[in-house]
Amino acid sequence: MRIDLTGKRVLVTGGTRGIGRSIVEAFLKSGARVGLHGSSQASVDAAVKALGKTDHIVALVGSLATVEGCRQVVEAAVSDLGGLDVLVNNAGRWSYSTVEATGEAAWDDIMDVNLKGAFFVTKFALPALRAARGNIVNVASISGLSAEAGTSIYCISKAGLIHMTRCHAWEFAPDVRVNAVCPGPIDTDMLHRVADGFFGSVDEGYRLMAKDAALKRIGKVDEIAKPVLYFASELASYATGSIQVVDGGMSID
Repeated sequence: MRIDLTGKRVLVTGGTRGIGRSIVEAFLKSGARVGLHGSSQASVDAAVKALGKTDHIVALVGSLATVEGCRQVVEAAVSDLGGLDVLVNNAGRWSYSTVEATGEAAWDDIMDVNLKGAFFVTKFALPALRAARGNIVNVASISGLSAEAGTSIYCISKAGLIHMTRCHAWEFAPDVRVNAVCPGPIDTDMLHRVADGFFGSVDEGYRLMAKDAALKRIGKVDEIAKPVLYFASELASYATGSIQVVDGGMSID
């Protein structure tokens, strides 16, 4: 079933690769116009070239680690798209660090993008979203629902994003719906680094991680893009404050 979002104006943060790129591609296929955001000009240019639909893409470059950076990215998106119907807060960073080894800079590096960045992008996008009676989809993680040794900063940031979803769903209703998707292990460059670092190789890491999933495999990026598209569409018109876990059954127990 094809979801038709023709004419919708969408901002996807962190849209140059991995899950974000797949989300951008899904919205483009649905007929939407997309503000594709990335932190560097090179990464945005490469993504736009790979996607090809330049007439439906607005290229946006900027850091979301500062409030001013968030404001500039959102203002450019709203101006170039002529408004905003959907915001996808996807930009994020991952790190491994024990509490004893963690300093302020490491904490800020993750929190500034994963939580503070999402909050202020939302703040600046809200007037346009209210005007359009649009919606927000936050890309969180199952790490925000469970504890993992050595990744507490990342887990805390995603737990904050999940609760922010619920808080904003109440605060922005009935004008703007707010929902979240929580991916499990998805085949991306980031998971390659995690698998190689923890298990010695990508293949071995994937084999061991897949054992913990009911479906016995690692997820694909388009399997996250699909529920994001669902939440953004009228198929989810009565859904707000929902937290959708998409992890192949890894968190069932």
